[in-house]
Amino acid sequence: MREETKKIACSNCSSRTSCIPTGWGEAHLRQIDNLISSRRSIRRGGVLFYNGEPFSALYAIRTGFFKTSLGTEDGRAQVTGFQMAGEIIGLDGIVNARHTCDEIALEDADVCVMPYDRIEDISREVVAFQRHIHRLMSREIVREHRVVLLLGSMRAEERLAAFLLDLMQRLQARGFSNSELILRMTREEIGSYLGLKLETVSRTFSRFAQEGLIEVRQRHIQIRDGQALSQRGYRQICY
Repeated sequence: MREETKKIACSNCSSRTSCIPTGWGEAHLRQIDNLISSRRSIRRGGVLFYNGEPFSALYAIRTGFFKTSLGTEDGRAQVTGFQMAGEIIGLDGIVNARHTCDEIALEDADVCVMPYDRIEDISREVVAFQRHIHRLMSREIVREHRVVLLLGSMRAEERLAAFLLDLMQRLQARGFSNSELILRMTREEIGSYLGLKLETVSRTFSRFAQEGLIEVRQRHIQIRDGQALSQRGYRQICY
């Protein structure tokens, strides 16, 4: 993992609209220019932080894709979430000052490091930024509740449909296509997250393709019938 210590300012970052609410004036942007201490580059398969590691910062994903993972008592790795460019990660460490999962890069990635003590200082000066951090925390709580719903009450095809729709919506919010996506995770990782066996995930992908809902070319997915897919994942976990 490589870390750049050169000065990085939010006010002149081309990706700032992904991390910072739109509509902020230059005065607010100048106040948070001291928020980013450095930028880290993580190779595919590299770990940004480990479960149990002391918490010191939040991270804004500038480029790349991550997964969160927890080790189970029987030695398996349970995937608990996926994160993409424009999202903030590391919130799990706030409550007990230690991280509660492993954060692993699914592709080469860059993150901006935001020391938490600086976040607290700036939050006292910029009320809008404090509200933004609170919204991020609230979104994580809502996400966890909806994942519990997904795992506890949905059939396999509902889970996969909801998962694909959620990914599509998150990517679309960042300016990407509303009908195509490239899966950065393996089907095994999808199954771990959704509580499904690998065979079930593969079989459900094939069923969706046969029914004309999607077209699958390795990791490239094209949504052919979004309405029908939405009906399959009608209780989708949107956030």
